[in-house]
Amino acid sequence: MRLSELKNKLETLETIAFQLPDGHLVPSHFHVTEVGKITKNFIDCGGTVRNEEVISLQLWKAGDYDHRLHPDKLLEIVTLSERILELGDLEIEVEYQAETIAKFGLDFDGTKFLLTTTQTDCLAKEKCGIPEEKPKVKLQDLHKKPVCSPGGNCC
Repeated sequence: MRLSELKNKLETLETIAFQLPDGHLVPSHFHVTEVGKITKNFIDCGGTVRNEEVISLQLWKAGDYDHRLHPDKLLEIVTLSERILELGDLEIEVEYQAETIAKFGLDFDGTKFLLTTTQTDCLAKEKCGIPEEKPKVKLQDLHKKPVCSPGGNCC
C-alpha cells in the first residue's frame, strides 16, 4: 500500500484496526510511535548497486489500555510527516513487535488494515547461477499432452 492509499482509507474510517497475518488483531490501544522514511543503499549479491525507499509506520502496544488512536489523528500525524519529511507516495512497511520486531507489508480489506508477510529474495539470480524454477506439472494433466507412438519419430 502506498501513502496516498493509506490517507484515502483513513478518511473513510471511524475506527482503526490492524490485523496480523495469523488473524489476531493488534490490540486496540496501540500507539503509532513513528512515521519515517527509510532509505536503503546496498549492493546485491550480483554486484548491482541498489537504492530503495519506503515509509515506515511503527506500531507499539502500550500499557495504556484506555488509549485509542482515531483515524483523523493518524491522518494528521501522517500528513505532518509527509510534509516535514517530504515522503512522497512511497510503499509503506509496518514495524510491530510481538516477540521481536517484525516488518510487514500493508493491505486493506474494506474495514481493517492487514499486516502482510514479506519475503526475502535473491535479486541477481542470473549472476548467482540460481536456475529458474521449473514449471510444476500435475500428473493428471499429463494425458492432455501428445504421447509418443511407435514409429512416430519422437523417441
